[in-house]
Amino acid sequence: MPKYIFVTGGVVSGLGKGIAAAATGALLEAKGISVTIQKLDPYINVDPGTLSPFEHGEVFVTDDGCETDLDLGHYERFTHVRTSVFNNYTTGKIYNNVITKERRGDYLGDTVQVVPHITDAIKEAIRSAATRDYDVIIVEIGGTVGDIESLPFLEAIRQFRYEAGRENVLYMHLTLVPYIKAAGELKSKPTQHSVKELRAIGIQPDILLCRTEMPLSPDVKRKIALHCNIEPDAVIAAIDVETVYEVPLCFKAEGLDKLIEKKFSLNRPEPDLSLWTEVVKRIKEPKFEVTIAIVGKYVGLKDAYKSLTEALLHGGIANNARVNLHWVDAEEIEARGAEVLLSEVDGILVPGGFGSRGIEGKIKAVRYAREKKIPYFGICLGMQTAVIEFSRDVCGLSANSTEFDTGIKEPVIYLMERWYNHRTGKIEERTKDSHMGGTMRLGAYPCVIKEGTRAFNAYGIKEISERHRHRYEFNNKYRELLTKNGLIISGASPDGELVEMVELRNHPWFLGCQFHPEFKSKPIEPHPLFRAFIEAAIRKKELFL
Repeated sequence: MPKYIFVTGGVVSGLGKGIAAAATGALLEAKGISVTIQKLDPYINVDPGTLSPFEHGEVFVTDDGCETDLDLGHYERFTHVRTSVFNNYTTGKIYNNVITKERRGDYLGDTVQVVPHITDAIKEAIRSAATRDYDVIIVEIGGTVGDIESLPFLEAIRQFRYEAGRENVLYMHLTLVPYIKAAGELKSKPTQHSVKELRAIGIQPDILLCRTEMPLSPDVKRKIALHCNIEPDAVIAAIDVETVYEVPLCFKAEGLDKLIEKKFSLNRPEPDLSLWTEVVKRIKEPKFEVTIAIVGKYVGLKDAYKSLTEALLHGGIANNARVNLHWVDAEEIEARGAEVLLSEVDGILVPGGFGSRGIEGKIKAVRYAREKKIPYFGICLGMQTAVIEFSRDVCGLSANSTEFDTGIKEPVIYLMERWYNHRTGKIEERTKDSHMGGTMRLGAYPCVIKEGTRAFNAYGIKEISERHRHRYEFNNKYRELLTKNGLIISGASPDGELVEMVELRNHPWFLGCQFHPEFKSKPIEPHPLFRAFIEAAIRKKELFL
């Protein structure tokens, strides 16, 4: 039977439960312990797929096409976990499952209640994470202790200890120990109240992770331990660090791995954290420095591009470079021009997105990168805008995407009504009643790369699999014209019908991909395209120094 670690949070939101859960997973993996990590979210949406990026940050996509919380990106970046539909459940998803069972008559006329029906469904969801024989399953509970929305999840994990056995369940609570500058003191009272709230619903934490700006002295740890009814060595300082990839090293220094090992009666060797040490060193002591412009429409909330910004950092790690991010609102380019906002950057990246707002600004950014020979990386919508710009300014077409102009004369990007799904082996139909107005291509799909291209040079292999989240596709009606004028189709589906990557001749580095490579990048395994993009930006900067 696997062991379970439940991660809860208190005092305020945004303390970093996702990072704490992911870093704990990384620390355990370094000891040879197999892990998976699950997120239980209290919001009523069935999944975050329909949420605005300004509301909830990015939507992370798994191989099997599940739209999930962004914390699953942390889990995959820190560990070897490959998340799936079983790694993210919301209140909406839980209630939907229960109501479906009730309508089907599965409860045989019982009155359906939060306890036991909802809590049983939550426990069933927790057990579903054990898709194979993991040693430890880490479960992060979204929200903050005291939130009314989180109560069914907390009640479920309270019950879980009695069903799974006390020796198989560990409660880890992330809280805040603020430093009051005027008093010159760390204050433990918020942590005491948070634990009191948790204990009031029947959960006694085994380990406290205390977010703090300052190291916790032995006296402060003893005080927290006394008032929270735990051992002093179970009070872990989760101190602020320069990079989140330093967190596994900090947890090791505080003895977190030993605590977990003792609780679960595991006997494993010392963790090998040499890769994480090297990652942190490269981040803190880079040899090069480049500035990358991200031309987007959600730049007001950086979490909307969380996986993307991390992947750029990983590309820097691979090249021993610091990557400075220059955020540019696409609508500002429409108003002020690309020359004003992009003249000082070493590379330009246009990420994915939905809707027409800011599109012309993105297209101007593409043109600037193409004409000024600045390394360009277009992802999803960023590939589509590159195709539109090339069609207009090089091929002379009156081009656009039908997403932005349904009556456009030359739709180089359009909504395919039917396409072959190489993952399922079935013909997919676009439908009008699905969310956001049409069936999306979600999850991992195969791609065949053309040899001799920049894409092939980056990957080093001919066949790859990458994750998608989009509806509109390259229109093959214009394929011959565009390639004749210098566009290179460097990646396509196995049958050649779906264009996955494009490049340009006579340009230092210009590549667009229909998929989202950022979802598969890790600090210890940087994605090939981000590695190549940052390398090109370094070359560009070195050339003009």
